[in-house]
Amino acid sequence: MRIISVNLNGIRSAASKGFYEWLAQQNADIICLQELKAQAADMTAQMLAPAGYRGYFHYADKKGYSGVGLYCRQQPQQVIMGLGIAEFDVEGRYLCADFAGFSVVSVYLPSGSSGEERQAVKFKFMAAFLPHLRELYASGRQVVICGDWNIAHKEIDLKNWRGNKKNSGFLPEERAWLTALFDEVGFADVFRLVHPELEAYTWWSNRGQAWAKNVGWRIDYQIATPGIAARAEAASIYKTQRFSDHAPLSIDYREY
Repeated sequence: MRIISVNLNGIRSAASKGFYEWLAQQNADIICLQELKAQAADMTAQMLAPAGYRGYFHYADKKGYSGVGLYCRQQPQQVIMGLGIAEFDVEGRYLCADFAGFSVVSVYLPSGSSGEERQAVKFKFMAAFLPHLRELYASGRQVVICGDWNIAHKEIDLKNWRGNKKNSGFLPEERAWLTALFDEVGFADVFRLVHPELEAYTWWSNRGQAWAKNVGWRIDYQIATPGIAARAEAASIYKTQRFSDHAPLSIDYREY
């Protein structure tokens, strides 16, 4: 089972850069999308359902902003849109597909990089999301939560970690929150299970020569319950083409 997670930074923009041609070659079972920056009226037939897939979306109310999606080869038993928390659900940040025995989530955590107000929103989201993650873990289902978490967990996860200790995405409170998710709740960072020591990134600033110099951050994750995480056989970040300021994260799991 191959699961891909990718922040598109605009589904229309990514489509114009060859994303769907690439996707058609990936043989993925489930693709988790973040930052659609589109509403239903903006979506083409290809965006709604690429050949061989069913598409599900949680759009933000605000035009050209946020939004998450899922492409699934197999029809889910049910799809859950939103966390049931109005102030976050209007931003289109959470979509869950339940299959027989496991669930896959596409999530897009708020960014706090624009200033204190949005950082406060990010902390509020994190505070509300953690109990939900505990519930998912306690449900006994196997779960893979894919998305742009907007947090680099450890020093290995961003190039310039020394200069970013006081910046959103690498704040001590954010990193501690992820540590709690792994060490206390019990979820696993699947990429790190496969590549414990690999310096690899999924996002690069458009400023300067960040992409060319590989000055990046690893903020896109597949975070999973131990049973399915242990089935991960391969994990890769695709950088040959650039569809977005993020790179697709692909992980292959032995069939569950």
